[in-house]
Amino acid sequence: MNYSALKVFFQGLSGNKGWKPMWREPEPQDEYDIIIIGGGGHGLATAYYLAKEFGVKKVAVLEKGWIGSGNIGRNTTIIRSNYLLKGNQPFYELSMKLWENLEEELNYNAMVSQRGIMNLFHNDPQRDAYVRRGNAMMVSGAGAVMLDEAELRATAPYLDFDNARFPIKGALCQPRGGTVRHDAVAWGFARGADRLGVDIIQNCEVSNIIVENDKCIGVESTKGIIKAKKVAVCVAGSSSKVMGMAGLKLPIESHVLQAFVTEGLKPILPGVITFGAGHFYVSQSDKGGLVFGGDIDGYNSYAQRGNLPTVEDVCEGGMAIMPMIGRSRLLRMWGGIMDMSMDGSPFIDKTKIEGLYFNGGWCYGGFKATPASGFCYAHLLSKGEPHKTAIEFKLDRFRRGALIDEKGQGAQPNLH
Repeated sequence: MNYSALKVFFQGLSGNKGWKPMWREPEPQDEYDIIIIGGGGHGLATAYYLAKEFGVKKVAVLEKGWIGSGNIGRNTTIIRSNYLLKGNQPFYELSMKLWENLEEELNYNAMVSQRGIMNLFHNDPQRDAYVRRGNAMMVSGAGAVMLDEAELRATAPYLDFDNARFPIKGALCQPRGGTVRHDAVAWGFARGADRLGVDIIQNCEVSNIIVENDKCIGVESTKGIIKAKKVAVCVAGSSSKVMGMAGLKLPIESHVLQAFVTEGLKPILPGVITFGAGHFYVSQSDKGGLVFGGDIDGYNSYAQRGNLPTVEDVCEGGMAIMPMIGRSRLLRMWGGIMDMSMDGSPFIDKTKIEGLYFNGGWCYGGFKATPASGFCYAHLLSKGEPHKTAIEFKLDRFRRGALIDEKGQGAQPNLH
């Protein structure tokens, strides 16, 4: 069923009784060409692009909960491609281009809103670093604009420009950045993949990866043994746990990242704003709530909730740049489990076990990468070689000394 304004009108006349489920609820087949473990944004995007771009349609997506129950339904919705390093920037720019055409391609309203993102800077060295980053963005075609203090005051006059500790001197702006409704991305990709013949199997938790003679031949799940020629793991913060079933140890730690939403407010933010002297980022949703977040909780955890000292730290960051945020009421908060890699950058690679592939280590950057991650993972699974924009995301890069450390923090996962 294609969606259109005309269809919405006629469904309204009939009491909205003619809508059909967006995807099927199939039972698993005995064998598939490819099994994707994880029905989040990246897993569903991979299944969609496998079927649409590479013609691989005998695919199953196994999700232990329900579609949208993981990080794809728990993030702060920001999309951007304002990276510096050559291992990252072309990939995230590919993702931005895919975002720009996603709704039309999927025939689904994902609320892609390119209202821009402004990264604040607070001193001269930071301005110089942002000029360098902006130049890298311009070279890659992403586009960038440097706003001085006067231009920024005209755009966001409510910021605390004269803060004694963190005076705001300007911002690096990417006008093409913005936000997307996170759960709608999962639903759109699920619907698109299902229409192309992919089996989306919910409430199907994988309990073991079956490996025989160094070759992966399938999985054991709560719905029985399912065989496959290839198994693609794509499970965000549970990566170490799932890959451990195949005897593999990853350069990854799991941490919880909290997100917060205020009560609905009138439109006040022009786009996304990030704090340059701490870790705080904020945008405004279509319902009017301010959606914001900050640092991860520093300890390792598989919990989908965080602790209060981190809540306090995030709110302090918000108050430092935007004191008016203190007048809003915090409506709800939640947490998602992050794969924190040693250099802050992801992996899309085959493993030493034949037929077993891995996608993970996204740290904070998973949501904005969703379409490109799916496209590049599908390219790897179908062709056996990495896509040109994801060629640096190898599992062996630490052994080779080819780190992609965007923040320059060194090999400490909870600092990225």
